[in-house]
Amino acid sequence: MGSEPAIRAEGIEKDFKNVRALAGIDLEIDRGSVFGLLGPNGAGKTTFVRILSTLLRASRGRAEVAGFDVRREADEVRARIGLTGQFAAVDNDLTGRENLVMFGQLLGIGKTRAKTRADELLDRFGLTGAADRTLRGYSGGMRRRLDLAASLVGEPEIAFLDEPTTGLDPRSRLELWDIVEDLVAQGTTVLLTTQYLEEVDRLADRIGVIDHGRVIALGTPEELKDAVGGRVIAVDVDTGDVDAAVAALDAEGGKVVVDREAGRLNVPTDGAARVADVVRDLDAAGVGINGLELHSPSLDDVFLTLTGTRASDEEGEER
Repeated sequence: MGSEPAIRAEGIEKDFKNVRALAGIDLEIDRGSVFGLLGPNGAGKTTFVRILSTLLRASRGRAEVAGFDVRREADEVRARIGLTGQFAAVDNDLTGRENLVMFGQLLGIGKTRAKTRADELLDRFGLTGAADRTLRGYSGGMRRRLDLAASLVGEPEIAFLDEPTTGLDPRSRLELWDIVEDLVAQGTTVLLTTQYLEEVDRLADRIGVIDHGRVIALGTPEELKDAVGGRVIAVDVDTGDVDAAVAALDAEGGKVVVDREAGRLNVPTDGAARVADVVRDLDAAGVGINGLELHSPSLDDVFLTLTGTRASDEEGEER
């Protein structure tokens, strides 16, 4: 990693009419790393990516990507980045090879180089056998691999991957994770937004949690888990009993994190001793326990603790 960060954002704000999508983002991302950006639906993740990739202008603040100002030096930034959005940007009526050659020509690398680069990427992404088929015959995983390949035609220093595995089956998701790890091994910096916590747990060197347009937590996956506490008692109750359960457990003190829709309460604890107390208190309050588990904190616990929302409930980015 170099001394100059790959991405630097200072006080980034973005307003849409009467809505403040970003309320002051300060962030630095090291070169050659994977940075995972997590947040509830509508938190501003995609808005932030679009500003960094020069597709939107910030209302206030400044940002640099690869050492260039995204507002004043947008052309320099675009020459050094690749962007894969939530929805495939490839053309259904073209073959896989034709799509990649087209992207290369749009980037101005010349037809000969574009063809060579297309062949390299088709091989790298396991698509050589489908290279001359139109995309209408591609599976979802194949389309997403091609979309990611298209963002790499120009050999970018920095890749923005905005929920790249949304809608993919587990096997296709694992294949894309392998590709991302290969990219980073070759020196590419990756900014990844995702709704899959296991994705950032495996891939990200650092994670930022964004909520209501602000970064509310920042650290490595392990640092964020440690912030929740030593262990978590997860208790499942009927949704109609949630308020009574919270009242019973809050009486002892300590923070109880509630997922009301799921009827789940997370009780941070330093050890197993409190499990008996939790069971006793809920029984005394007349609350039936449908399930109880003591486990080490997961990123899902972090997400719920910080935002009051389970990431698995999210369905995409609104802004």
